[in-house]
Order: sequence, then C-alpha cells, then structure tokens
Amino acid sequence: MTKSPAKRRVLTVVMDGIGISPVTYGNAVAHAHTPNMQWLRGSAGYLELAAHGKAVGLPSDSDIGNSEVGHNALGAGRVFDQGAKLVRNAIESGSLFAGETWREAIKRVKGGNRTLHFMGLLSDGNVHSHENHLHAMLRQAKKEGVRRVRLHLLLDGRDVGEKTAEVYSARLEKLLGELNAGGFDARVASGGGRMLITMDRYEADWPMVQRGWECHVHGRGQPFPSLTAAIDEFRKDPALTDQYLPAFVITESSSGNTPCGTINDGDAVILFNFRGDRAIEISRAFTEKDFNKFDRGRCPDVFYAGMMEYDGDLKIPSRYLVDPPAIDNTLGEFLASSGVRQFACSETQKFGHVTYFWNGNRSGWFDKSIEEYVEVPSDNIRFEFKPWMKAAEICDETVKRMLAGSFDFGRINFANGDMVGHTGDFDAAVEAVSTVDLMLGRLIAAARKSGVILLITADHGNADEMFDVKPPKDGSDPYPYLPVHDRPRPKTSHTLSAVPLYIFDPNGPVTMRNDVARPGLANVANTALSLLGMAPRDVYLPSLVQGCRS
Repeated sequence: MTKSPAKRRVLTVVMDGIGISPVTYGNAVAHAHTPNMQWLRGSAGYLELAAHGKAVGLPSDSDIGNSEVGHNALGAGRVFDQGAKLVRNAIESGSLFAGETWREAIKRVKGGNRTLHFMGLLSDGNVHSHENHLHAMLRQAKKEGVRRVRLHLLLDGRDVGEKTAEVYSARLEKLLGELNAGGFDARVASGGGRMLITMDRYEADWPMVQRGWECHVHGRGQPFPSLTAAIDEFRKDPALTDQYLPAFVITESSSGNTPCGTINDGDAVILFNFRGDRAIEISRAFTEKDFNKFDRGRCPDVFYAGMMEYDGDLKIPSRYLVDPPAIDNTLGEFLASSGVRQFACSETQKFGHVTYFWNGNRSGWFDKSIEEYVEVPSDNIRFEFKPWMKAAEICDETVKRMLAGSFDFGRINFANGDMVGHTGDFDAAVEAVSTVDLMLGRLIAAARKSGVILLITADHGNADEMFDVKPPKDGSDPYPYLPVHDRPRPKTSHTLSAVPLYIFDPNGPVTMRNDVARPGLANVANTALSLLGMAPRDVYLPSLVQGCRS
C-alpha cells in the first residue's frame, strides 16, 4: 500500500442546514445553546462561505443552495453547472426536445390510445424540480401532436412555503385551461405530499415509494374531482402541511370513482425532477425487471425516462432528457490515488451526501482498501419528534476513529439542522442545532487528544430562518414569549444565508486568507489539502488558509 503523503490528519464536519443570519427573529441557530460554535468563532480560524446561487452552480444568486450541490462543491473543489441550470439551458436552447429520449417518448404516445405521463415535484423551489420545466414540456407536447397527458404531482411544502400548493396548482390549472383545446387533453391524475409518497431516498422507507406506486400507477388513493378540490379538502386540517398530504387520485367526472389517469402498457412516463437522491427508488420500481422491494402488482410496460441520470454508476435510469454535470478530479478520488486513508460517516438521511455527492455523483469507493464508509441507520419517524436524530452515534463512530488514528482525511455530516429545519418546528430546530453544538464539543475534545484538525462548515442554510415572514422593523424578537399558536407562519425551505467555516488546529492557530474574492464551498477542497500538509491543486479553487500544516 502506498504510504500516505498527508503530514497531518483532518476531519471535515458538515453541519447540514446551519447557516449564518444577523437576524435573531425566527433564527433557531441564534436561539440554540451553542457555546462551542461561539468559542470556535472567537478562538479558531473563521470565515463565512457562499453556499447558494452561482457559488454552487445554480442559475442565479436568488436560488437557494441545497445539500446535493453543496456536497458536490465541497468534494469537487470547483463549481459545475448543476441540475436546475442544465435543464433550463436545455429547454431554452431546444436541445432537450431535439434529444433522442424526448423524441422517442413522443413517438411512443402519438400512435394509438397512449398517454404521456409527467411525474414530479410541483413547485418553484429549484432544488428537485421547477414548475417552469413542466410547463415548457406540456407546451411542447401539444405542439408536437400529443393528444393525451396525465400529471402525477408531488406537493412540496419543504423547498417552498409549507402551505403553498394552491399557488402552483393555480398556475398549472391556468396553463392547462389554455392548452386543453383542439384535441389536447391534459389533466392531473394523482398526487400527494413529497414526504409521504414516492420521494424516499437512500432506501430509508420503501413503503413510501410503494404508496406512490399504488397512487400513480394503479390509481389508488382518496378520490377527488380535481387537484383544487383535493387541496381544499386537506386544508380543513390546519396541522396538515403540503409535504405530508395523503395520496389522492383525480377521477373521471362521468363516474366519480374511476381514476382518470392510471399508467398502462404502451404509455410513456417522464419523471421531471432533476435531483437524483429522491428520484432513484421510484425509477427503479419502473425499470427493474427483478425488482423485489415491494409487490408492484400489475407492472406496466412503459417507456420511462428521468429528467436526468440519477445515478451515473448504476445507470439509473437508462434514458434521460438532460446530461448531468460531468464532475471529475474530485478530492476523494485524488486522495485515494495518493494513498490517503479516508473515512466518511453520516446517518442514512445524509449518507449519500458524504459519499455519492461528495465523490462527484459516483457510487462506491475509489479504493476500498484505504476508504471506510460508515452508515448509521436513521430512525423512520418525523424528525421533529426526535431532533437529536443520530448525531451522538455519528460522533461515537468518528471519535473512536480519531483516537485510533485510522484515517488521514475524514468527512461527516450532522443532518439535524436541515432535516428538522424542514419540519418548520422552531422548538425542535433549536434543539437540533443545540445537539450539533454538543457534538462539536466532543469532537474538539477528541481533536485535542488526537491532533486531528477540524474543518467545520455547512452545506447551506435552513434552521437560521424558521419563520416565513419579515422580522419586525423594531428588531424585537418575541419568540420566547409567544405560544406556538401565536407564532408566525413556519418556513420550511433552505435559505440564502452564508455558512460558517471554522478551522481548529489543536497544535496552534490557523491563519486565514482574506484575499479570496467571495469564498465558497468549492474552496474547501484545497483548504483541506493545505491542512493535510499537501500541496494545493491548480484545478481547485484557492485554499483559504496560509501555507501547509506540518
């Protein structure tokens, strides 16, 4: 085995969803008990990093960051155009509609009594999908002579406001009203909340995918005459937010019971989500002949395509509309080829982020003999009910390896700030952030004993803005004195906030550079190399520390 060239050992800690905001109103990070973060800010190397918009390859700086693009940037060391931007460009240039996959899908449904189905997340969150992409494909389908279209919609309430389904439904229904003439028949056929059906990830909850399959394919769910009627009915429960809406189907007006759009042999299905993690499992259900995760019942023979290729190694799915970013020369690959021992760990909800996304959308190891990947199984419960999640177990695994000296470069993710932040529960988010800070204290203590350098950052903001309203003009922060029912509307989406970068070297202070224009997540790769005592790479964005550590 090649001797590791690393002169020091480094652990990168990703505090998922913990951003920086000067506003304390609705800021769970500011209200949390964070003595270790406060100590790090005053006693360790500190900078603020851009984690959204163009800094992570999204179309504009009004686009919120997300965990996928954040971990891509952290591991790649530079910025690649990401899903949202790639899809927008492909639509605007016409290359999506000129591509072989789109042409084949249209060909399949134009002859005979066949249906073109679109399935995906209906919102403008621009994290997993964007409604404009669906609207453009609907217009193009009509233009090319498609006669029958059915829509299977996941409602968001997570990357956008928690009860905003009416906004996207109204815009879609308006478009359908304009298009449904001259023999074109496009209707919503089924749907439900994204955290209840279809959009599971990392095989955490296959029954969630099964519920989506039953709804979209077989038309099994609560019946309604329209999408608007379904949303109106669900709004009668004030505690029910969009991401947890039950599965529903839209019925034929003539019968009231017959689903208007089951998926049948000979149809074509396009999943219009561009982000991969929550698209892989439903894609497998449609495409794998030997699928065994649940009983699919009638399995229609369809032409299935994704907006993008969701797993480049496993080729899921085999057909897709837009080529994904070709991320090469990642930090993980370089370190493996250099003989640097690596360790990656998170719980199930973010395990793929410190492995697959960090490694440039690549599954598996570069060199299993010197890489250790540890997944801590997540609990299958709503995260506000257990906001500490698996942080302690992740910390246990990491500290054990720090003290044993088993890795040169490690990376871990604490999911709490993001997963609990998405619930909109302020009190739970405060506890989630406090939990992460408690784990930082344990890691600092272990770093002092082991000599490991800690590089602590986040992939995007979330828990730093938990109220979906502007703060009071007088700067008051009445949260501690307000009962739950009097608090502002919760915010469940990511934010445009910068994220912290703390660097703690137990052997002495770290000198941070102040000459790097708009430092961002992509600067972390070369920063890690500098801390390892290795020469920074020209292909990566500049390191944020002065010199190598030795």
